[in-house]
Amino acid sequence: MNPLRYLLFPWWLAELATGAKAFSDNPLIGSPTLNRWGLHVGRVRLAAALARSRRGRLSALVSAEERAAFERDGFVMKRDFLPPEEFARLRAEALAYRGPAREMVQGDTITRRMALDPTALEAMPRVRALVHGAKWRGLMRYVGSFDSEPIGYIQTILSHVNDREPDPQTALHADTFHATVKAFYFLTDVAEDEGPFVYVPGSHRMTPRRLGWEKERSIRARDGLDRLSSRGSLRIGQEELAGLGLPAPKAFAVPANTLVVADTSGFHARGPSVRPSIRVEIWTYGRRNPFLPWTGLDLLSLPGIAERRANWMWAARDRFRAWLGQPWRDAGLKSPATPATQDAGG
Repeated sequence: MNPLRYLLFPWWLAELATGAKAFSDNPLIGSPTLNRWGLHVGRVRLAAALARSRRGRLSALVSAEERAAFERDGFVMKRDFLPPEEFARLRAEALAYRGPAREMVQGDTITRRMALDPTALEAMPRVRALVHGAKWRGLMRYVGSFDSEPIGYIQTILSHVNDREPDPQTALHADTFHATVKAFYFLTDVAEDEGPFVYVPGSHRMTPRRLGWEKERSIRARDGLDRLSSRGSLRIGQEELAGLGLPAPKAFAVPANTLVVADTSGFHARGPSVRPSIRVEIWTYGRRNPFLPWTGLDLLSLPGIAERRANWMWAARDRFRAWLGQPWRDAGLKSPATPATQDAGG
């Protein structure tokens, strides 16, 4: 290590009190010795305890049935989320929208996102009413454990767009070491063999066996695992689940108008697709510093700021590409179901 890097020690130390997760970037977070002594597991335990406390204070936002489903499974699924006529109008509105899009290629799959920014929400009043509605907001806040506004997109998954290796998102993984929320409101039917969302029920709970697995992985994550695990998104093989007392993954092969809200610190993936397919959804996510004891006080949730964050993040990556990287290329004006372009592998 370059001795000058030790000047960063105060920064590395401060990151321990945040959601920083990359074993490969922070020598303290990635230290095999410190993780043998329990650093990573200690952060996991504390973050989980604080999430339970915050959810307790947000419990009135969801029904008793929804709370029970989440505690059991780590997700809440709501079929027929909107009345059929209302959903048909919302779906037509969303699929007809044409606006700025960004795309990321991972293996043989493109993920397309169109930010739900002020312009998009003005053009799609039914989508705006959906994501600003009490039921949507309540589930996002309870599962995410914060009274914060999520970032929203219309997201499209286009499978088998080139001849590259399989999509890396098809490997079971946890997004990070602490509670974080993602919502999937499917605008198209999802078949079991066409890239469904997959989740391991109950894997959001930090049981003794899960904590033991986290410790073992944290000791090897910096140098001895795959690249994405070293970045803090730990991968797990399906054959390992039984040893953690977990069931087989559940694939959400569901009709359109189904909402799934999940804590993606649980193990999840994108199911494989056996043919070219398109999955379109309204997709929102939320993630804050897991060590905050309070539920609110989020300046980024203020009106005028919350709905602009997606574009600001893309612009920051464009400007500081050399330091931050920028996997999201500007794809121009598109509609959600626009087919993939021929240069998808470029």
